[in-house]
Amino acid sequence: MTTMNPIPLADSAARPLRVCYFGTYRAGYTRNQIVLKGLQAQPDVVVHVCHATLWHGIEDRVAQASGGWRNPRFWGRVAAAYRDLIRAHAAAPAYDVMLIGYPGQFDAYLGRLAHGRGAPVALDILMSLHLVAEERGLIAAHPATGALLFRLERGGLRRPDLLIAENPEYGGYIADKYSLPRERFRYVPHGADETVFHPRPARPPDDRFRVTYHGGYLPSHGMDAILGAAALLREETDICFEFYGSGPEKARIVSRAAELGLSNVTFHGFVDQDELLDGLATAHVCLGVFGTTRQANFTVQNKVWEGLAMGRPVISGDSPTIRAALADRQEVYLVARNSPEALAAGLSALRADPALRERIAAAGHARYLAGNSIGAIGRQMADALRGLVAARAGGR
Repeated sequence: MTTMNPIPLADSAARPLRVCYFGTYRAGYTRNQIVLKGLQAQPDVVVHVCHATLWHGIEDRVAQASGGWRNPRFWGRVAAAYRDLIRAHAAAPAYDVMLIGYPGQFDAYLGRLAHGRGAPVALDILMSLHLVAEERGLIAAHPATGALLFRLERGGLRRPDLLIAENPEYGGYIADKYSLPRERFRYVPHGADETVFHPRPARPPDDRFRVTYHGGYLPSHGMDAILGAAALLREETDICFEFYGSGPEKARIVSRAAELGLSNVTFHGFVDQDELLDGLATAHVCLGVFGTTRQANFTVQNKVWEGLAMGRPVISGDSPTIRAALADRQEVYLVARNSPEALAAGLSALRADPALRERIAAAGHARYLAGNSIGAIGRQMADALRGLVAARAGGR
């Protein structure tokens, strides 16, 4: 392959940063959409998308992790996807840095394609695939698959020149788990897409207090704590809990709500985008996450930023990670995790203090715009990639 060098240092100030956004990443996933839009929004960045489809949704990924990967047809699909990806890369124009989207731990084995062009490679880790599988019970149910996933992820993380994590806590966990040097990490936070999540004209009703959850019913979300809070507040007839979305724990949670006879809980399932956004806009409070898993404690989940992007106050579980990102009682309302009592008390306090809700909503929205909007995330990612290109050029 012909080597195509990245821009020399002398030209770097005059020419835009050229990024190859590479991989079999989930094109519709929030993180990839925000990072891609954010980079494309930078006036001094040019992005070439180099993508091939491998995965077909969460059910597909769970099926393969549960043993479906042993099926020869799956490996035929893998071979076809990577053949298409290699061909797309061969046709890509010259670039200065390859950024592998999420999930890209397996795609990182193809980082040599960038090195062959003289360009460095960055991987947006976002989440440890092994940790996610572990928390969803897949490792315990399929230990051989878990061992293979561990080895593949470890090997994939050792190949890039730069590893992008959400924050130092998550990055430190991954570094320790896989014996990776911490100096290889840079940090770009989660966020929300303000072209979708933004304040809307619809306002919360006056005759009831609406509390909304939207998401994938994951173990990290602490669904039992939310349901427990609803049970504790069942006598407060003006408080209603509205659930949007679906996921692994939904059936159990719906069944549990029926067992408890919770008339203050409504499950909407998947709804169209406008209905979801109006549901969030008319919430007095949006729920974050309340689980105690590593994943829950290491991240500030999208749903937190999405609620703040909508201009609504958010209540979420406490952790050092979220406190590093948002000020408690100022930009978010934090409560003890996995505690229905703490969540119920927090919701009661917010119901009783409309002025506090408005202050948190306004300050949280401003904080989101400053550091976690499309443009802000694009700037942070571009800065990390420029640093990598400069370090690589300086080391020649």
